[in-house]
Amino acid sequence: MTADVNRSWTQFWDTNHSVYVSPRHLDSHYRRIADDIIRVLPEGTPRVLDHGCGEALHAGRVAERCAGLILCEAAPTVRRRLAERFAGEPRIEVIAPDGVEALPESSLDLIVANSLVQYLSPDELKALLPSWRRALKPAGRLIIADIITPAQTAVADATALLRFAAKNGFLIDAFKGLVRTFFSDYRRLRTQLGLTRYAEADLVSLLSQCGLGATRLEPNFGYDSGRIAVVATKRP
Repeated sequence: MTADVNRSWTQFWDTNHSVYVSPRHLDSHYRRIADDIIRVLPEGTPRVLDHGCGEALHAGRVAERCAGLILCEAAPTVRRRLAERFAGEPRIEVIAPDGVEALPESSLDLIVANSLVQYLSPDELKALLPSWRRALKPAGRLIIADIITPAQTAVADATALLRFAAKNGFLIDAFKGLVRTFFSDYRRLRTQLGLTRYAEADLVSLLSQCGLGATRLEPNFGYDSGRIAVVATKRP
């Protein structure tokens, strides 16, 4: 994939898409991600970056446990909604991706990139890693989650969604949503542009090239146990 591909995905997320099959799906998804971030927060009052945060509906719950929470989102419309939603929350800052390069060195205890790297080319990720590494404190951690492996299939994704829907009360909407998705721009883009996939060893190797030591993190963020997560720290 190229930078043009990333822009196409950014443009997609900036539209009124139907990836979330219902308001309950949207809320359940972001509630789960907030729970997952809270689960891995360092002790004390950390400073945290959520890169590729999406709608981040429950970021306020995360911010309650942080000295500062930075929400980074590429899609302008989504970013505007975030700024409006959290305008009264002094611990939350909303930035565009180019703002990551301006973050102070060694200023963050935790960086989370959930369901992001599949929409970046390997070269784009490799270009981003030095900015993440620079912003991390010496003992800080980078968590890359919801990574699609080469073995993961669309059928497995659909099955995971249906299980999550059954647990959270939107199963019928999920069935309808899968039908809509089959005819949607998301499926067209996924077919035409593809999603970047990483075997665990390949991603660990890429992180190592950028001065980050990484290991597998269990469990993955979100509801799809077929995808994986890794946690990385700065190497001297």
